[in-house]
Amino acid sequence: MKCLHCQGEMKKGETPFHIDRKVCYLTLDKVPAWVCSQCGESYFEAAEVDAIQDLIQSVEQKTHAITLAA
Repeated sequence: MKCLHCQGEMKKGETPFHIDRKVCYLTLDKVPAWVCSQCGESYFEAAEVDAIQDLIQSVEQKTHAITLAA
């Protein structure tokens, strides 16, 4: 598998993931991903994308519930 950015070789590994939302910040230290050995670009498989999206949605819902209670 080749990197879309630089055409380097992609290898299975782990990478951090960080997202900023209006009401929260989410940081995951080690997410399974394909990581380019040349430029470090990372790509997630569908299972990891789905899990990250579920986690973000859950955090946003719970954060919204907290702000409503305040």
